[in-house]
Amino acid sequence: MRQAGRALPEYRALKEKYSFVDMVRTPELAAEVTLQPIRRFDFDAAVLFSDILVIPEAMGQAYRFRDGGGIEMEFAVRTAEDVRRLDEGLVRKKLHYVAEALRLAKASLAGRTAMLGFAGSPWTLANYMTEGASVSEFTQAKALFREEPQLFEALMKKLTQAVIDLLKLQIEAGADAVQIFDSLGGTLAADDFEAASGRWIREIISSLGHKVPVILFAKGAAASWNSLAGLGAKVLSVDWMQSLAEVRAKLPANVGVQGNLDPALLETTPEKVSVETMRILREMKGQPGHIFNLGHGVPPEAKLECIEALVSAVRNFS
Repeated sequence: MRQAGRALPEYRALKEKYSFVDMVRTPELAAEVTLQPIRRFDFDAAVLFSDILVIPEAMGQAYRFRDGGGIEMEFAVRTAEDVRRLDEGLVRKKLHYVAEALRLAKASLAGRTAMLGFAGSPWTLANYMTEGASVSEFTQAKALFREEPQLFEALMKKLTQAVIDLLKLQIEAGADAVQIFDSLGGTLAADDFEAASGRWIREIISSLGHKVPVILFAKGAAASWNSLAGLGAKVLSVDWMQSLAEVRAKLPANVGVQGNLDPALLETTPEKVSVETMRILREMKGQPGHIFNLGHGVPPEAKLECIEALVSAVRNFS
């Protein structure tokens, strides 16, 4: 489960000593945070502790977390000069700490647990980069896509290469699978999804050469399943706003599905979590290629007893 560590007291103890960005950039700390939820819950896979915004930072657009919450970029990418300043060729050099953290975590897992790497999709990264911050409504990337298609393409080409390089770096470091998070894919109309996001994800997956499975999460992209199924990912993650069985029925048998418990349930009671977990498991019983997971990341206020109830329900299901 991505971000499972941030609900743990051992993670919060580290956070009192180090900033989020410091933990991401320090391989030993990133590896420790990666391993914390595995030690406590014995999940089937460990997800590397990192952030999608390491890519813009490596390209020359630094980010930070505001004291009051949210993300702020060093500048907003709006002009041809802004795009020109971005150097995708620096990703391998500047993100060595990501690969080292993955190596350390992988070594500690000693083959007992799968190790997953990840990156943000070009479309999702472009949204943060053109806004210059996390915002309530993302509009700038859409405006660039519709009004300045050549500039949009120049930005997306750079981001696509940067994502390819980061994912290859993680695969070389030992990732058993990698995930692409198109967390803002659902902000696109179905007719725009292929041109604005899908084509770039397809290029990334193709460039990885099937060395490891690729998992794709496009939050809110319910209208784009036909496009998503053709992008080359082995597994599609499904958010909690859709019926997993209905999504399964729309996909080819050789494409797995992952999901899709509502993360907010982890803030309720173990009983409610167990009931909803069992509902999904019964709904998907006998269906090919289902990986049980949340429909998004673990919320910071998730209760440990709720996560434990989820794990117990899945493991005891028959």
